Amino acid sequence: KSCQTGKISTAETAVQSHTSRDAGVQTDQSKDAVQDFQQEVQVDYASLLSFLQRVEDAVIKELNKNWESRAFDGFEVNWTDQNETVLCLHTLSYPDAQDQNLQVTSVSWNATGSVVACSYGRLDGGDWSTEKSYVCTWNLDRRGLNPQRPDLVVDVPSSVMCLAFHPSQPSLVAGGLFSGELVVWDTSRTEDPVIWRTGMTDDTHTDPVYQVNWLPDTKHRNHARLLSVSTDGKILVWREERDGRLALAEGFAMVAQQIPRSAQLKKFAWGEAAVGVTSLSFSHFDPRVFVVGVEGGYSLKCSTAVETLALHRTSSSVPLRAPAELAFSPHGGPVYSVSCSPFHRQVLNLFLSCGTDGQVHLHSMLQTQALVSLQLSKKYLFCVRWSPVRPLVFAAASGEGNCNQRFCSIGDVHLFDFEKSSRKPAVSIKQATGERPVYCLEFNIKQTRLLAAGDATGTVKVWQLSSDFTEQGPREMNHLEQLASEIMD
Repeated sequence: KSCQTGKISTAETAVQSHTSRDAGVQTDQSKDAVQDFQQEVQVDYASLLSFLQRVEDAVIKELNKNWESRAFDGFEVNWTDQNETVLCLHTLSYPDAQDQNLQVTSVSWNATGSVVACSYGRLDGGDWSTEKSYVCTWNLDRRGLNPQRPDLVVDVPSSVMCLAFHPSQPSLVAGGLFSGELVVWDTSRTEDPVIWRTGMTDDTHTDPVYQVNWLPDTKHRNHARLLSVSTDGKILVWREERDGRLALAEGFAMVAQQIPRSAQLKKFAWGEAAVGVTSLSFSHFDPRVFVVGVEGGYSLKCSTAVETLALHRTSSSVPLRAPAELAFSPHGGPVYSVSCSPFHRQVLNLFLSCGTDGQVHLHSMLQTQALVSLQLSKKYLFCVRWSPVRPLVFAAASGEGNCNQRFCSIGDVHLFDFEKSSRKPAVSIKQATGERPVYCLEFNIKQTRLLAAGDATGTVKVWQLSSDFTEQGPREMNHLEQLASEIMD
């Protein structure tokens, strides 16, 4: 037998209201709820007091044991992820500059540590004086960073040889030109970024400017003065004027006849000839003391407090003084870079120098002879910089990589760690293609894992350093002082 219901008819209908409205509903907290919550967190203070009294002696005993323990001496908590390799985070370039075969002559980080700037020019053959060049900036924290499209490009009619961001105003960057001029740009102004310049006057350098530094103005706290060095032998200090000019405030001149003689310094051509200055670094312990590197191969200790006038024959709106106080043992060729230690105590005051002989010299300002001479390359060393966070670490930029029986240099950026070795780099990084030299490098003081390096291919690479190079170990300062003291003894 079977059973079948009658046929069932069905229909589908869509329903949609013509209007809609959103409404938020929030209840007010009732007094009863507050009372219930307070009742839940009530504490039996009598029982708590009894418990604390029972355990007091045991807790005090353990705290005293911890107080006397030396298990964690020198330990510092590190909340960042450990990174054991050196990585290339960014490869930055400006295609128009590369099309002209321009080279990166200088790099600088701004006050926030997020913007890197580079200058384009030429450090080898070519018509340097008339060739157009550029200053470019990239904000590495910006979303959509295009490594081949800088955030700002400034056209400059002469090669830019050096750059320096203002230490506290993130948008201001100063540059020294092949023509001898100084220019300050405001990178927040895209239309006309030039805000100060020296122009071409009797005070302007007559040779290319190879380094610029910002100095605090002792008279005006909110202002900074600008220092420049050149192979014309002059070290000049400039102040800002309201009409957009940089006016000469004070100056120094390096004359061979006025450099202190030493029994070890026999190669120097003594006379009234100007001594070309290539680099400068101020002591971190005495703002009056600075070290310069010169074309003659020497590093010279100098002071801004000197009163002796320089024996120079060029006109100047202010009298130029002779700053040299001590000459250190020479390199085998011109010194290209010097860097004072930001860590060491004033009793030794260490600094590094490098030059065309491929050596890095470690010096104390207390004696003329180098504490250590390191042969890092058979080619030129163009730049050396002391780490801002590790007293035993420095970086050097070199020409082509080389290998021989004494050392092997497989890269152009050398990271040296005295804690691991006193004779060879801990890491050598190959940056430029085709054995092209690296001309400049700078550590990032704010984002201490970043190191920027610029090369002859027109490329700036931003390297992320491993934790080995950025985390100071226990008693590292004592290790450096012991190393220096043992060598001096």
